[in-house]
Amino acid sequence: MNLSRRDLLKASGIGAAALALGGTTTAVSASENPAASTELMPKPAGKRVVIIGGGWGGLTAARYIKKEAPEAEVVVLEKRDMFVSCPLSNEWLAGEIPMDFLTRDYFTAAKDFGYKMIQTTVTDISRDTKTVKTTTGTIGYDYLVLSPGIAYDYSKWFGNDTQAAERCRQECPPALIHGSEHVALKKMLEDFEGGNFIISIPDGAYRCPPAPYERAAMMAHFMKKNGIKGKVIILDPKAKPAPKGPGFMAAYKELYPDIVEYRPNSLVKTVDLDKKEVVVTVTLEDGRTEDQRIAYTAANLMPVNKASEIVAMAGVAGGKAGWGVMTSPTFQSKADERVFVIGDAVGGYPYPKSGAIANGQGHIVASQIAAMIQGRPQAAAPVLPQNVCYSMVNGAEAISIGVTFSLMDDKDLNGNDIKVIKPKMTENNTRSTALGKTTHEWYNGMMRDIFGS
Repeated sequence: MNLSRRDLLKASGIGAAALALGGTTTAVSASENPAASTELMPKPAGKRVVIIGGGWGGLTAARYIKKEAPEAEVVVLEKRDMFVSCPLSNEWLAGEIPMDFLTRDYFTAAKDFGYKMIQTTVTDISRDTKTVKTTTGTIGYDYLVLSPGIAYDYSKWFGNDTQAAERCRQECPPALIHGSEHVALKKMLEDFEGGNFIISIPDGAYRCPPAPYERAAMMAHFMKKNGIKGKVIILDPKAKPAPKGPGFMAAYKELYPDIVEYRPNSLVKTVDLDKKEVVVTVTLEDGRTEDQRIAYTAANLMPVNKASEIVAMAGVAGGKAGWGVMTSPTFQSKADERVFVIGDAVGGYPYPKSGAIANGQGHIVASQIAAMIQGRPQAAAPVLPQNVCYSMVNGAEAISIGVTFSLMDDKDLNGNDIKVIKPKMTENNTRSTALGKTTHEWYNGMMRDIFGS
């Protein structure tokens, strides 16, 4: 089965605006780029909120800041020219839904809800002058919301060899950042005629924890439906899939026993792109480790995730992965109370990097910023985001998880009383067509909340 001409045209539009789909940008000085010193917009009469990133979190914040503080000017800066959802994209990879289901234009929502949308790439942020520089000009802000998503860190596989890293991204696309990576992976699946199709799970925190396991199931579903003789080999650094492990393992065993091969405690050490082999460090039952080489015909290799460099530009990043550092339990950065971080770039909380969480964070930050603009007190009790996530395991059935978060009393290492955020998870690992239907209902509800339709 081949991509339709319509899908290819849409897909090419996705990637055209962002050459660095791995989340990287290149800073350009004003002397090299005269546009960087041009004002993107005239100064507003009131307060201005600039939001960097037009994903699930950023667009939610834009809509609801404007709704709760209509006197404010709200401006979204986004390098892509089209919204494409990562949630449900595994169904598209397997040919179960059209690209149209995942896409929205940016301009209709901006017009309908009264915020501004500018397609550009951010090159620098100055908190001292409250200014954001982009490839097309500069813009000042009173409040700044960072929702730039993730980037990839290939250093554990290739060290400082950026050419090898980029080659790996193109030949074995991770497809955790929508654009050409997803299109390339879909083409690889459709051209796959047999052999090993390897999927590697990232080590550490990464975007949408169940996504790789769902992808394995949906790729196996595609192979089974089309009579393709081959294996989907999952390399997981963990001892078992998480979350929704029992549901995924049951699906692999019952639906795809001859297709999906799950290998736990298997951490990708490096990739030999010339020989098409993955070198894996396997932890054995007795605790010893050994390196194994696994040949592949095709591969979906997901490296370590880190925060977009936008967070570091703003000087609000922490740790090696550069996730945003906030004043708990809010999403205000510790470094600057007028800079907020939401979405997958958030660190330090037990929140999964999911669409539902990003949407919830967008709502929370919208209320916080609106109150600050209008000089109103913040809510007495902080509102915490909640998570719900559905995973398809074939063309009709899904499993699910819901997570609620609450502030609980605890003690720090010195015995002092503190408040910590603790999750409570409820999994439904029994796959059903009812959950498959609910998956689409949930997604459509999210799109209505973000885009109005």
